[in-house]
Amino acid sequence: MEHQHAPTTQPLPIFSVGIDLGTTHCVLAYSDTRDEHASVQVMPIPQLSAPGSIESLNQLGSFVYQPHEHEMNPASRVLPWTDKPNALVGAIARNLGAKTPIRLVASAKSWLCHGGVNRREAFLPAGSPEEVEKISPLRATELYLEHLKQAWDHTHPEHPLCDQEVTITVPASFDPAARELTAEAARNIGLTHLTLLEEPQAALYSWIDNSHDQWRDQVNVGDIVLVVDIGGGTTDLSLVEVTEDEGTLSLQRIAVGEHILLGGDNMDLALAYRLKMKLAKEGKDLQPWQVQAMTHACRDAKEALLNDSQRQAMPIVVPSRGSKLLGSTLKTELTQDDVQQMLIDGFFPKVTINDHPQQRSRGALTQMGLPYAQDAGITRHIAAFLAKQANATTEATEATDQEFNPFLGGMPGQSSPSNAFIKPTAILFNGGVLKSSLLAERLQDTINQWLVEANAPIAKRLTGVDLDLAVARGAAYYGVVRRGQGVRIRGGIASSYYVGIESAMPAIPGMAPPMEALCVAPFGMEEGSSVDVPSQTFGLVIGQPVNFQFFGSTTRRDDAAGTHLDHWQDDELEELPEIQVTLPVSEGRREGEIVPVTLAARVTELGTLRLEAIAADNGQTWHVEFNVREEAQPTA
Repeated sequence: MEHQHAPTTQPLPIFSVGIDLGTTHCVLAYSDTRDEHASVQVMPIPQLSAPGSIESLNQLGSFVYQPHEHEMNPASRVLPWTDKPNALVGAIARNLGAKTPIRLVASAKSWLCHGGVNRREAFLPAGSPEEVEKISPLRATELYLEHLKQAWDHTHPEHPLCDQEVTITVPASFDPAARELTAEAARNIGLTHLTLLEEPQAALYSWIDNSHDQWRDQVNVGDIVLVVDIGGGTTDLSLVEVTEDEGTLSLQRIAVGEHILLGGDNMDLALAYRLKMKLAKEGKDLQPWQVQAMTHACRDAKEALLNDSQRQAMPIVVPSRGSKLLGSTLKTELTQDDVQQMLIDGFFPKVTINDHPQQRSRGALTQMGLPYAQDAGITRHIAAFLAKQANATTEATEATDQEFNPFLGGMPGQSSPSNAFIKPTAILFNGGVLKSSLLAERLQDTINQWLVEANAPIAKRLTGVDLDLAVARGAAYYGVVRRGQGVRIRGGIASSYYVGIESAMPAIPGMAPPMEALCVAPFGMEEGSSVDVPSQTFGLVIGQPVNFQFFGSTTRRDDAAGTHLDHWQDDELEELPEIQVTLPVSEGRREGEIVPVTLAARVTELGTLRLEAIAADNGQTWHVEFNVREEAQPTA
C-alpha cells in the first residue's frame, strides 16, 4: 500500500513506525529508514500502572478508566509529558477497572467494527450508570493513539510522530467502514503519513524480517501458509500463497476469515464462571460485578498455569464490599484441571474437518452488545474457514499438478467429503493466547490430524516471532518494504463488494421487492486503483436521505466489476451495515432530483473503499463513503 505524500514543506519521514492497535494491547515499533541495516525496535511506552506510579512497558493496555471526580488526586495522574492527561489509559485503567469494572472501557476495537451501533456515539462503558462519563468507540481509539503519539514525541522530540510514516494494523476481516473509522481516528490526532495493513500480513512480515532473508529456504512455490492470530478479543485467519514472479519467490494473500469475536477475554470469562459455580457449591454467591472483577484475576492465573505445567493451582482473591465481609476475604483457586477442561477442551476441542461452528437458536429479546461468536470452539471456526476457502488457490498453483494437487484433495484416485478443504502446508501462529505451548500444540495437532485423514502432508510450523509484538514489528518493517527493500505480500482488498439494487417488479402483498447485487469492486483490487462499473445507468436521488445496501464476499473471486447477481447462496454474500447519506445538491440541480449516473469504485491508498456515482449529463461526481450509519443507538 502506498502512502499519500504530505506537502513538501513538511519534513521528510525518517522513521517507519508500526502500531498494533489491538483489542487488549497496543504496541509501537519503529525502524530508522536512513540505515538500510537498521533493525526494528519496540518502543517502551511510559504509562501509569497505579496512582502516582509510572512504568515503561512494551504494551499499552487498550483500556480507558473513567474515574469518579474525587477518586484520584490530580498529582497522581501526572505523565512524563503532561500534568493533565485527557484520560487514564493503559495499565492503570486495567488495574483500576478490575476493581470497578463499571468504569472501565474495554473492547473498543470490537465496538468500532460493530455495524449495529453508532460508533461515534458516547456509550462506553456499555451498561454503566448515568453518572459514569461515556465516550465513543472512535474516541477511545483516538485516546490510545494519542497516548502513543505523546509517548513517541516525548522520546523523539526532534522527530514528532506526525512527520513519520505510520502503519496501523487492522484485522484482515475489518469491513470498509471499520477501516475508515480507524483511519479517521488517526487523522483526528494529526497522523497524515498513514497506511493500514492487515494484522496477519504484519505477523508474516515480522517472520520474514526475523528470518534475515532465510525465509525462502523454509517455503517453496505452491506452499499455502495459514496464519492464525488469536488475541485478547478476536480470532483472525488468513491464507497466504507462495508464488513465483520472474524466477523469485513472492507472497500473495489469497483469503481472509470472518470477523470472529473470540479470544483470550472469552477464556478468562469462562474460567471466572467456572470459579463462580465452584463457590456457589460452597454456598457463596457472587454478584455480577464480582465475576467481572474476578475475570481479570483469572487472566494472570491462567497464564501462570499454562506456562508452568508443574504448578497445580493459583490462588484467586474475590473482591468484596460491605461491612459483613470486612476481615474475611473471599478466596478460591484456579487449578490445572480447570484450565485443561475449560480452555483446551472447551476452546480447542479435537474435532474433524467437517465439524463447523454450531448456531443455537436465539432468544427473541437480547441485550444490545457485541456480536460475540456463539460457538467457543476455535478449531471448529478454523475448520469452517478452510472448507469455505477450498478453491482459494491461484490458477498457477492449481496447474502445478493436475493429477495430484495437495492443496485441494487427497492422493490420486481417492476422494471423500473430508478432502473438500484447502490444505495448508505451513502454519504461522500469532497472538498472546498462542504463547501457551499447550494451546499451540493442541491446535497444531488438530490441524495436522485433518491433513493426515485427507492423505495430505502435515503442515510445518513457522517460528521465530514474538507473538505479542510481531504485528507492530511487521508493520514497521512493512514501511521499509514500501521503499523497495524486501518482499511484498500482494493481495489487494480481501472481499468482492456489491451494491444492492431493488429489482423492479409488480407489488405483491406482504412481500418486499427482491434485492439484486451489482459487483462494484472485485476481489483483490489493488490499493490506489479505480475501476469503472460497466452496467446500465442508475437513478441517484440527491438532496434527500437515501439508503445504500452493500454486500461482501470472500469466496466469489471471479466476479468482475459490473457482474449482476439476481440470486446467490446464503453463505456467498454477507450483508454489510446499511449506509444512510444525503448527497449534496449542486448548482443547477434541485433537491430530490433523480440524476442518471454510472458507477465507479476506488480503493484508496489507505486501503479503504469508496463508491463514485458519475452524472451521465455533465460528469459531476458524488462519493459514497463506506461510513457508519448514524441512527442506531445502543441501549444499556
